[in-house]
Amino acid sequence: MAKKVPEINSSSQADIAFLLLCFFLMTTSMDVDYGITRRLPPPVEQNDEDVKVKERNVMNVLVNKNDRLLVNGRPSDISLLKDQAKEFMTPRPNDPTAPEVDFKDVELLGSVPMSKGVISLQNDRGTSYAMYISVQNELARAFNELKEEMAWQRLHKHLADLNADQEKAINEAVPVRVSEAEPVEIIKQ
Repeated sequence: MAKKVPEINSSSQADIAFLLLCFFLMTTSMDVDYGITRRLPPPVEQNDEDVKVKERNVMNVLVNKNDRLLVNGRPSDISLLKDQAKEFMTPRPNDPTAPEVDFKDVELLGSVPMSKGVISLQNDRGTSYAMYISVQNELARAFNELKEEMAWQRLHKHLADLNADQEKAINEAVPVRVSEAEPVEIIKQ
């Protein structure tokens, strides 16, 4: 006579497997790609007018497919870009070679000199993502340093210590003016 082997009740195995799956999904960290945080401007209505900007108000930054940087037509290095952008965007009302300056009344800050400068950024289609991010980071660092200096000059506080109204005033006084064109093939080496 054959001996009958008792069956193992496996009805709870699916529940246990599901709980283990949930546990590992919640406790495992995923590698996150790095990127940039930007608030995109709203869509522009069709406007056939060309906006004329004086040459002295534009800083041209080009990045070619070899990740070489040209600033205003001259070869440059990524390590110099932050200082070049910061110097360009710093208001200098009496300097005829610097971008034009307007004075604007900003709540909490009073009359503030504001540069009319715009940084025009153009990348080659072959520019590496790492170089693209590096350029964006350096430009962001330049504007953050300008905002930090404005906060210290006008409010005697660091940017991180500002309340929402003060931060809004600083952002109004030092707007981030970077115009990014669609990538093209840049021939200059």
